[in-house]
Amino acid sequence: MILLVALLLAAEQVAPAPPTANDQCKYEPEDLELGFDAFDQDATAGWRALSMRPGCEEAAANMVRDYRMNAEVHLPLLYWHEAQLRAVAGDYTTAIPLMEKSRGPADQGKFGWNAYVDATIAFLRGDRTALEKARGRPVALPKLSNVDARRSWPPNLGVVDGLIRCISKSYKVAYGPTCRKEMH
Repeated sequence: MILLVALLLAAEQVAPAPPTANDQCKYEPEDLELGFDAFDQDATAGWRALSMRPGCEEAAANMVRDYRMNAEVHLPLLYWHEAQLRAVAGDYTTAIPLMEKSRGPADQGKFGWNAYVDATIAFLRGDRTALEKARGRPVALPKLSNVDARRSWPPNLGVVDGLIRCISKSYKVAYGPTCRKEMH
């Protein structure tokens, strides 16, 4: 009996185990009930907050997928963000078809979105020729008069240039700020 009491007391003094990657990458069901802006754009909530935790890219992609399954609007953008997270996690095979679903109608190409999608897919496939060809399409677009003069034109050109500069690196690295800067 004394031994049992001693063991129970000793067990209470053992420090709790640190959280595992699985614990830190969990999200709550109510996270999937957030409004779109809070879920998709707020860095302190939704998938962005989860994706900033080290090693949680795949869990964040699953969160976007689960949110998308119940969403009625913003599907192309949700496909895109899920695809990016899967690509950051190294799962290019799953990311590419999701990126393809994020394309917009051809007649809405005045911002070069589909070319950006094509460039990213070419990067994931390691196809420099297709990547450079896709880069040229939005560069040829006339700048829209309602675009803020402080914004670079065309949108996402810096990202595409980074993908070209770092085509031999992972998407996680190539998408980042180091590859977007002019490398000498």
